[in-house]
Amino acid sequence: MSVMASDKVSRVAEGEFDVKIAAPEQIDVASNTASIGRHAIEKTYHGGLTGRAFGQMLSAGQPQKGEASYVAIESFEGALDGQSGGFALAHFGEMDAGSEALQIGIVPGSGSGALAGIRGHLQIRRGGGKHTYTLTYWIA
Repeated sequence: MSVMASDKVSRVAEGEFDVKIAAPEQIDVASNTASIGRHAIEKTYHGGLTGRAFGQMLSAGQPQKGEASYVAIESFEGALDGQSGGFALAHFGEMDAGSEALQIGIVPGSGSGALAGIRGHLQIRRGGGKHTYTLTYWIA
């Protein structure tokens, strides 16, 4: 599937990924503020995006009550639709009052190898014990 994005032809890659998120390491903050947790992230991507990613996530709030936010950066290395290289993804997620919002974008200027100049965004879905993704991207 191709569509126009910023005068560039965009492509879509889809597949599944496995994720390991380490238990939070608490970051020391003032005693009267919300606690912040730091988590190591490791992912293995399958499908149009094939390879591994490592990253760091910061989280705060009370996820058990459905009220929390996180930010993360992950660095991917592998292949995208057969093109070898890497790039970084920036995450912002929030849950509040029963709703969830998640934005994940390719970090501008982070592409390497055949993926130099890559731009785009990633959508993830959870269900049935699986994590799936749709990556919409273009090479500038």
